[in-house]
Amino acid sequence: MKKILSIPLTLCLIFIWGCRESRNEAKLTSYNQAESMIPKVAWSVVDSINIDNINKDLEADQFTLDIGVYFPSNLDSAFKKVTMQQLLTSIEAAKEIYKPTGVQINLLWVKTGALEPRFFSIQSSRTPGVPQTEYSNMYQHMNRHPAILTKEAEMAFESIIEDHPDNHRTIYIIVLQEVFYPFLDVAEGRNWMIKTVRTGGLSFPPYSYVNSMPAKTRGIITITNLERPDRLRSTIAHEIGHKAINVSHEYREINPENEVFAEGGLMVYGSGEEIPSGVKGRWHLERLLLSPFLYKLNENGTKDWNPDFREGGHYYDPIYGEKVIRFSGKSKISSDW
Repeated sequence: MKKILSIPLTLCLIFIWGCRESRNEAKLTSYNQAESMIPKVAWSVVDSINIDNINKDLEADQFTLDIGVYFPSNLDSAFKKVTMQQLLTSIEAAKEIYKPTGVQINLLWVKTGALEPRFFSIQSSRTPGVPQTEYSNMYQHMNRHPAILTKEAEMAFESIIEDHPDNHRTIYIIVLQEVFYPFLDVAEGRNWMIKTVRTGGLSFPPYSYVNSMPAKTRGIITITNLERPDRLRSTIAHEIGHKAINVSHEYREINPENEVFAEGGLMVYGSGEEIPSGVKGRWHLERLLLSPFLYKLNENGTKDWNPDFREGGHYYDPIYGEKVIRFSGKSKISSDW
């Protein structure tokens, strides 16, 4: 009797499972269709901003870095941490900070438009699964286990960035309300925990994302907080440094970490603006001048770009030759684990 009953019971369970899977597939199909229906933002140039006046310092035969700004028009009314004036002030400061290096910043345009509200706040990358240990330094680890954009971030950036042949060579400053960055940190013993930081600016740097970043969006920098006076002058210059110098938070004898507070250099948290040169300066100036985001105008008025990355832009990419620091990894846990 039990055997007779087991057949219809099994058939019933198979039917229920099949129905559930069909519903899940329908939900997934519906979600994928919704993704494909997210429209491109209809951007328009902010005519009240005098771009020519901002770029009046540009000179011929100088290394140049192009920047475009996207400032959504429909951010929540409670969001006050970035204003248009603050943004322009920070860009002007960045021009001043980079001028001594022989690199000039060319502001292409400032555009505004209505962004899909779900993208006001995003998580930048997927939660990492492999922590860094003492067997490799930070840059080696990031090359082996690069950051990967979340699907939501990919969708957001695809809706924001307009198609252009120079997408992969242009820096795009995007104002958003919140961009969260997840990372792994030591908890105790041999354990790690997932932490998430609310960023004020995030550069999505080549040394971290390497080949995982779509070429079209590899120039993106998000800005979410310029409200504090100590952020206003150096934030955009600092984030450009992550992209164009292609280093993390480091300075002279200070090896990179997620957060480094010190004085002196542009690439640590502090009031410093120095972009040092030579091996003692961790080759910051030399790496900047090798950046694929830089060009010079030739006699015909066309752009002669620096050579592009050969291996996705990790810290030790061959374009940098010997302009690298080969430092040891560091243990964050007790050696007797």
